[in-house]
Amino acid sequence: MPQATDESQNEAFRISMVCTGNICRSPMAEIVLRDLVERAGLGDRVQVSSAGTGEWHVGEHADPRTVAALEAHGFDGSTHRARQFDADWFDSLDLVVALDRSHERVLRSWARTDDDRAKVRLLLSFDPEYAGRSDVPDPYYSDAAMFDSVLGMIEHSCRALFRQLEPAFRHSRQAL
Repeated sequence: MPQATDESQNEAFRISMVCTGNICRSPMAEIVLRDLVERAGLGDRVQVSSAGTGEWHVGEHADPRTVAALEAHGFDGSTHRARQFDADWFDSLDLVVALDRSHERVLRSWARTDDDRAKVRLLLSFDPEYAGRSDVPDPYYSDAAMFDSVLGMIEHSCRALFRQLEPAFRHSRQAL
């Protein structure tokens, strides 16, 4: 994970969104959540990144269908580059959001401590609308419509996540 260079970033709440290859779901979640953070004026308090559990797409752009779905919803995914999650990142992350149960299992197996394992949460667990569901479907082997559907699910769940975290971010800003 890139090291923070300024003091406000050192105090930032750090979130990483994680899927399989970091070219579909997790870039969507990263870009959507970062947009929510920026629009709320909390970009100096919250850092959002993404990664994959696998290494096969490292350095690649997001899937073109991901970029197209994001663009259709007013987001820019053109600069994304895939990377693999590194267990050493647990030390600098506050929350690790898995897009499905397989990612959750892998991330918890990579965690070295109970505190690190406790940082791992499923994205849909933040959204009461998806109660009883745990996995954001992988659109990779599907069509553009599935990418759009998955982005809608991610947008809704990221808003739910942000609603839960925003009061703490605002409170910490007031305390500065």
